Amino acid sequence: MGRATARRVDPTYYPETDHMGEGLLHRLVSELLRTLVASWLAERKVRACVGANQFIYYREHAPTVSVAPDVYVLPGVDPNLTFSSWKTWERGVVPSFAFECVSEDWLKDYRDGPPKYGELGTAELVIFDPEHAASPKERVRWQMWRRVARRGLVQVLATNDDRVRSKVLGCWLRAMGEDDELRVRLASGVRGETVLPTDAERAEAAERALARMRAERDVR
Repeated sequence: MGRATARRVDPTYYPETDHMGEGLLHRLVSELLRTLVASWLAERKVRACVGANQFIYYREHAPTVSVAPDVYVLPGVDPNLTFSSWKTWERGVVPSFAFECVSEDWLKDYRDGPPKYGELGTAELVIFDPEHAASPKERVRWQMWRRVARRGLVQVLATNDDRVRSKVLGCWLRAMGEDDELRVRLASGVRGETVLPTDAERAEAAERALARMRAERDVR
């Protein structure tokens, strides 16, 4: 009988956080979008894990080579799975969708992000710049990057429109609100005219419907 081969242990230390802070607007945009994407996929019975701000490593023994998307989708992965970081060579899955909200170091986000996601193998990358108007000749509200056969990840759209359509998610991403109230929402329809409600908005709508039912019952 042949001897069982012991699994090789990787001694490399892969950090789980960089201890770098982020602006409040950046965090609020990302937190809301993550919950909306998770709800959207769950409603459509799409099995996927939707995460945010965790290191995704895609080159073994290279702990400095990673991305940490503000929002990402891991297709086919248990939506309730918990983990500290994701190593693609162990899991065999790369994000199908990644969203990046541009930080104060906007030039770094513009320059460094797409090549990394290209090497990672991401199918679709959306870069949202909430402060694009600060440098209108150099910056743009939305960048859409998609993987194209034999070309890799390429930019297919750069626009200052208020919305773009994600092929991977099957819906629109819309910039809504101004200044500190700016958020990225999901929307459906031919042109993204129907905005997906948040959990709070669903609860408010349910309360209003219940109040109407009670009022109608009292009238009778």
